Amino acid sequence: MHELLRSWTRLFFVVLLASVVTPLAARAAEDTPLTKDQIKHFLQTAEVIKSKESSKGVTHPWRLTLSDGTITHDASFQAVDEHKSEMKLESGKVEFGFVDTYRYNIAAYQIAELLGLDDMLPVYVERRWQGKVGSLSWWLPVKMDDADRVAQKIEPPDKDKWNKQMYRVRVFDELVYDTDANLTNVLIGEDWTVWRIDFSRAFRTSKDLRTPKNLVKCDRQLFDKLKALNDDELAERTKRYLTKPEVKGVMARRDKIVAAFQALIAEKGEREVLY
Repeated sequence: MHELLRSWTRLFFVVLLASVVTPLAARAAEDTPLTKDQIKHFLQTAEVIKSKESSKGVTHPWRLTLSDGTITHDASFQAVDEHKSEMKLESGKVEFGFVDTYRYNIAAYQIAELLGLDDMLPVYVERRWQGKVGSLSWWLPVKMDDADRVAQKIEPPDKDKWNKQMYRVRVFDELVYDTDANLTNVLIGEDWTVWRIDFSRAFRTSKDLRTPKNLVKCDRQLFDKLKALNDDELAERTKRYLTKPEVKGVMARRDKIVAAFQALIAEKGEREVLY
């Protein structure tokens, strides 16, 4: 009888310990920062347990909640893939050869990795959900977007940090030629980290820059990586997402970005342009 009681007592404590340790282990796993490769694997393989359509944005992306049994995290799913010979835009302008596609989100992330700017974008992968293929991106810890900041007239607490982040954003915007770049696509974290999202209307084939006056200063490492970027490497990394003319457009704009900064360096000196 005593032996049976001891057995039941041990079993009780084992079950109790498991009920406490398992949630703690799950929370510890979620609190441990994942590597980029781990995030990619999670986004591509975790089960979708909840979904909600977003009211923001023209394409109304879905907010999905994913779980692999240990980690639960949200992601943004965008499946737009629209190609039109002619499109009248919200501004009233007509664009010929109009494209709005999730593929450009993934291409932008691939290029950001090449340039060391992938800390500025959420991780994007390709995934099928509910019969549709789209881009799936890691949900970011955001307190507001830049449209909210401007509307509320909130100034960044550290102007220098803010400016340096925005210089990188502007260089990248010129490179990928996003025709729908706007303040809602610049997200701001609690510590004022800046992220750039949503590139579905980028990568036009134009060889010109959209707003060259935005090229004022450049991160030194980014400038070196821009100069080192080559056609073959870019084409290989983006072969499933960009056409040859789109790759040529990126490289032509890269050349003009580098030339613009070289001209500024010649005029003002390297210290005034690179940081």
